[in-house]
Amino acid sequence: MPDSVLTAGSSAPAPTGLTEGRPVYVIGGGPGGLAAAAALREQGIRAVVLEKSGNVGASWRRHYDRLHLHTTRRWSALPGLAMPRRFGRWVARDDVVRYLEKYVEHHELEVVTGIEVSRIDRAPDKTGWQLTATGGRILTGRAVVVATGYNHTPRIPDWSGHDTFTGILVHASDYRNPAPYAGRDVLVVGIGNTGAEIAVDLVEGGASRVRIAVRTVPHIVRRSTAGWPAQANGILARRLPIRLVDRAGGLVTRIAVPDLASQGLPRPDTGLYSRAKEGAIPVQDVGLIDAVKRGRVVPVAAVESFDEDAVVLADGDRITPDAVIAATGYHRALERLVGHLGVLDARGRPVAHGGRTPKQAPGLYFTGFTNPISGMFREMALDARKIAKRISHVG
Repeated sequence: MPDSVLTAGSSAPAPTGLTEGRPVYVIGGGPGGLAAAAALREQGIRAVVLEKSGNVGASWRRHYDRLHLHTTRRWSALPGLAMPRRFGRWVARDDVVRYLEKYVEHHELEVVTGIEVSRIDRAPDKTGWQLTATGGRILTGRAVVVATGYNHTPRIPDWSGHDTFTGILVHASDYRNPAPYAGRDVLVVGIGNTGAEIAVDLVEGGASRVRIAVRTVPHIVRRSTAGWPAQANGILARRLPIRLVDRAGGLVTRIAVPDLASQGLPRPDTGLYSRAKEGAIPVQDVGLIDAVKRGRVVPVAAVESFDEDAVVLADGDRITPDAVIAATGYHRALERLVGHLGVLDARGRPVAHGGRTPKQAPGLYFTGFTNPISGMFREMALDARKIAKRISHVG
């Protein structure tokens, strides 16, 4: 099927006044993909966003109800459009979706929904990239930006016996609000930002008991201290030596966050920024500290296995929750798309990111596959402009 046939879902008309010939294809209609498309348009380059779902911002539409950005409105805007002040400092999930919809309209982005790209290959003439997509479509672009998302495919560990568990076992991606868990004993597995916030949501929503399974003790930071957002520290930290940031972070944490060791949550023995460089982002407090202090959320050991109605923990304890919510992360799921190109590391992450392109795959770009302490939206906005400038320079 030729490039010109892109009829699935909805599509804006091709913008006028942009470069002719092969467009740049952007895979994914989330914030990273839309930012890249807008930045490319700013450079006079036609970009076509391919989104497999029926709407932009699909992953944001599926997040739990109480979710807010942990980064400030000001530092979460994408290129060329500020977030409205009425959204408040910490932008709610629904407002993020409204913003992304407005972003498409404001920049007149060319978005085609209902098309999933299954494979990316070098174009036969070696001057661009060939995409295999829904319905047998073969699309050829001058460059490709992969923005399929950090939270792509839910990951549940292959716990022994989990398929025999007689209670409820769901991934955090299926959690919306605490209503179904009111009056129930719930175990949340994983103490990243998602797990911590769901645990607090469950407590506030009437769960009879909430425990949170902890494999690695996280760094916990206040989302804001005396009006100063934690994100600002994250931005500054990226310009400073790791040792200095670790020391400063430890001092600030000891002042701002109480010692929760007696409640089962000791302070980490590794530096905040050292951990962040390895991908372990600090937990921003939205009520967890108070809930743990009051015994309303009880930390327990990591989950080892399941045994019918019981969950077996790493310390040998057996507990019998009514429900288990696995906040155990996601796979990037890039192997099928680009794994054959040699552009992924051993953990399935792109070897090059942002404005850089793999040496063996010039013209192939990735954005949104890191989770920096300076804020994902902010970094995707920076990536977008770097990618657009690089593509405009290489022609």
